[in-house]
Amino acid sequence: MPAFTAADVKALRERTSMGMMECKKALSEADGDVDKAIALLREWAGGKMDDRGDREAAEGAIASATGNGAATLVFLTAETDFAAKNDDFVNNTQKIADLALALSGTGDVTDQATDEIKQLVEDLRITIKENISLKSIHRLEADKFGTYVHTNRKSGALVGVAGEADEELLKGLAMHVTAAVPPVTPAPLAIDASGLPTEARDEAKKQFVEEAQATGKPAEIAEKIAGGKMKKWEDEQTLLGQTYIRELDAKKPVRDYLPKGTTITGFVRSAVG
Repeated sequence: MPAFTAADVKALRERTSMGMMECKKALSEADGDVDKAIALLREWAGGKMDDRGDREAAEGAIASATGNGAATLVFLTAETDFAAKNDDFVNNTQKIADLALALSGTGDVTDQATDEIKQLVEDLRITIKENISLKSIHRLEADKFGTYVHTNRKSGALVGVAGEADEELLKGLAMHVTAAVPPVTPAPLAIDASGLPTEARDEAKKQFVEEAQATGKPAEIAEKIAGGKMKKWEDEQTLLGQTYIRELDAKKPVRDYLPKGTTITGFVRSAVG
């Protein structure tokens, strides 16, 4: 007589979403011990997922969370859009964002993922049977936060702020970073010009100088032309300098919408694809 019943197999199948025969085999090898059976299923499914590791995980979902002076933005990938819209997938992505609040530091803290977070991802790999992985966990610390995740969960952003800022502005800033993509405007590379990557600055400056010199104008005038283009480029590449997307008709930069004494301390954007 087996140490388990048909009801036990059914319950295990409902709990893990694995096949009936797989659940029966696992319970048999585990002598009816459910926890051991689940461990076996996880091992077997993990092997299958490893075999599928070369399959592109081009879909996924974004989730954010805030609390205790921190905010997180999580990106979980999947192979198909169908999987990314699965309730378990969506709920676990949000749960990971909530758990990540307890991590430390700012920026990309994916390498700090706890065993609990890793287990949530592994459980999804078992139940959904796709190449699912934790793409990134970003974490910010600030006085206030603007957070936004698009309704399709394909993109989202966090913006950290110090000073006065109402909820509408905070949300607007996060929406701006989320929506800041060509051809409207590129995603910002930095908060202001001082944070722009040196390599990108040097490449842009070289291009503008060469273009100005090609006009045949005197060196002094060519220098001014290059300087003007460089200033415009810096505004286009920085959050404070970009035209505020929620007020495009006004054609005013983000900096003009910040109350006096208010500063943006950090931001991050994630997007599927």
